[in-house]
Amino acid sequence: MKYMYVFVFLIIFSACSKEEGYGRFNLKDGQEVELSVGHRYGAIGDEPLLLPQNESPHLPLSAFDMREAGYQYKVKARLVAYHGPPIMDGGSGHSLQFLEVISKKKYEGNETFDLSLVRSIVPGPEFIALRKDGDKYIYFIDSKNEIQLTFTDQEVGGKLAEIWKFNEKNLSYDNSPREELKWKSIKATVTHDASNFGKAYLVSNIEMKEK
Repeated sequence: MKYMYVFVFLIIFSACSKEEGYGRFNLKDGQEVELSVGHRYGAIGDEPLLLPQNESPHLPLSAFDMREAGYQYKVKARLVAYHGPPIMDGGSGHSLQFLEVISKKKYEGNETFDLSLVRSIVPGPEFIALRKDGDKYIYFIDSKNEIQLTFTDQEVGGKLAEIWKFNEKNLSYDNSPREELKWKSIKATVTHDASNFGKAYLVSNIEMKEK
């Protein structure tokens, strides 16, 4: 009889060892992990880091709605595997679903980081992730979150005005023809705006490359 138990155990162990893994670190569906989330919300290269490896799992973090720019977090998340039809943009559909904040710390440094103002969503054309509310320029972080862009350099202000003048016509919701996007990339170099911390980025430079 004991051999039967050993045989059953080996079958179960073999099945578990063959369970499909996802992402760079072969995480299992439902597996809980700890992540480091940086202060550069919406920046180029802004992605969670798996702990303790401190490396990107190449999986997006979803449902972290309480995240604030300018703060560094340690959070707990769960791997949610996607088993539906193929994603139109070719991605896997798997994600790390936010569960809870373990720690939160205000970033005290002054390093610069970059935002990409030209975006694309598949399917769909490229667009500029910028709008204006009164005299305030607003950067789209994602479909639910945005942050103000401020400036002190008048050359930067002039470039933001130029970008908005072009983009204003292309944000209309009627059927009027839209201009083809004239820039292949727009990169804004920013820091946290100390006078409106967590709510605004201070732009020090804008690099615009035409098509």
